[in-house]
Amino acid sequence: MSTIDTVTTPLGGPSLPQERRLVTSIPGPRSQQLLERKAAAVAAGVGHTAPIEAVAAGGGVILDADGNSLIDLGSGIAVTTLGNAHPKVVAAVQAQVAQFTHTCFMISPYESYVGVAEALNRVTPGDHVKKSALFNSGAEAVENAIKIARKFTKKQAVVAFDHGYHGRTNLTMALTAKAMPYKSGFGPFASEIYRAPLSYPYRDGLSGAEAAKKAISIIEKQVGVDNLAAVIIEPIQGEGGFIVPAEGFLPALVEWCTANNVVFIADEIQTGFARTGQMFASELFGITPDLITTAKGIAGGMPLAAVTGRAEIMDASHAGGLGGTYGGNPVACAAALAAIEAFETEDLLGRAREVEAILKGRLAGIQASDPRVGDIRGHGAMIAAEFVDPTTGEPDAALTAAVAKACIAQGVIVLTCGTYGNVIRFLPPLSIPDALLHEGLDVVAAALADA
Repeated sequence: MSTIDTVTTPLGGPSLPQERRLVTSIPGPRSQQLLERKAAAVAAGVGHTAPIEAVAAGGGVILDADGNSLIDLGSGIAVTTLGNAHPKVVAAVQAQVAQFTHTCFMISPYESYVGVAEALNRVTPGDHVKKSALFNSGAEAVENAIKIARKFTKKQAVVAFDHGYHGRTNLTMALTAKAMPYKSGFGPFASEIYRAPLSYPYRDGLSGAEAAKKAISIIEKQVGVDNLAAVIIEPIQGEGGFIVPAEGFLPALVEWCTANNVVFIADEIQTGFARTGQMFASELFGITPDLITTAKGIAGGMPLAAVTGRAEIMDASHAGGLGGTYGGNPVACAAALAAIEAFETEDLLGRAREVEAILKGRLAGIQASDPRVGDIRGHGAMIAAEFVDPTTGEPDAALTAAVAKACIAQGVIVLTCGTYGNVIRFLPPLSIPDALLHEGLDVVAAALADA
């Protein structure tokens, strides 16, 4: 049932046995008690994927209150890219907590906020002059990027794309494509939001140039460049199904935006910080966004988000127009500085590519003998398998859900996604040992075979 790789994690963190271990069924009795308390105390709209009470995590495992050790192939939805409790992040957080926990940067500034802005201006794509502003969540970063773009262009309309996910606030729900569970019943939504077709090579059969031409034509006819402030897109879709656009699609959009005074916003909240084998996914496609939104992996698990972009765009807002009480919290900023240092000094880009090779190799082997695996795609430690009816090619959400449920029951946390609910996404922490990653994929393969 279990394979012990090492008692210490490859990239630091808690010294937890790197093993899959099932002491009880999932959920065990202590976890079940917590779930009962959750049902009584927590709003029903807050769901959960794995029915466990997490008590520790590190390397590639999450421990629950019943002594079970589960393989983590989700990283808290791409947040713990470094691995949980990375020692540099822990030390930085502990030191900052001992100094002060909050002053509000808008009241009395502190160095770590400026340091994070300087680091983001340096590591994000492009050698132009940049500035940054810090916030609390990815949705908040997206909202502020839209505000900044509208202020700069003096236009109002915004175009998002099919299958896109940008958050759960009112404006970001409008940008998000998928109704359930994100939008249904929560409207009306913000106005002046429009949608264009994405390049989806597995399903549309179009080249990047063809898909871009189609999208641009719709934007020009249905929105009009004179009204359009910004185009926002995830370079690789996240919740929408890890869709990788065809070569040339994103560069064509950037070129069109530049020619028409439209701000190009790359939402790199899920793809950023080494997740795709580059520091940012925009680099995979050779594009330089005007604005880039980041969160998730930015601070080793602490809540932080940012908008970074061309200085002339970022400076368009009037003084006091950007901010927030907790934005750029000093503890989160300390964690981010430590995390960014780790990304730059511990060859995590190389590690992400190693994880990609394992994931794609193993999934290709499964696909070769099972036509229900319709497509394998992604980059770095951000890989997906799309499940289909092999006869029709139609999405098979029921199969996907069954496989994911069976994996969790066997001690492997996997996440589903996709507009059609038929994609399993693999987002392991980069600290996961190879043997543990292989064992997790063994469980996935067995779950699929039994489904």
